[in-house]
Amino acid sequence: MSGGQRKLLFVCSRNRLRSPTAEAVLNGVETVTAISAGTNNDTETPLSGDLIIWADIIYVMETAHKKKITRTFGELLKDKPVRNLAIPDNYKFMEPDLVTRIKSKFPEYFS
Repeated sequence: MSGGQRKLLFVCSRNRLRSPTAEAVLNGVETVTAISAGTNNDTETPLSGDLIIWADIIYVMETAHKKKITRTFGELLKDKPVRNLAIPDNYKFMEPDLVTRIKSKFPEYFS
């Protein structure tokens, strides 16, 4: 990562609630570019190798997501940090509690 934009990729199952909320919240940070994707077949934006290559850091919502992307894209993840945010699938898109929880995971941007 250079001194420019930090590229964050957020991954959940269907890319409808948690990861798009994280994308929206983090895109509000001046030094961040965020994209979200999903691991399921019925996802809004499917996770692809191109997105993994693009990202500086990948954030998953659950352990299952990390396992799935490691199985599918293992070779591309060699030098790529994958962090589990441990956010369960029980929120609506942009729900205030979800926004608060996401912000709490990024104290470097939201102090």
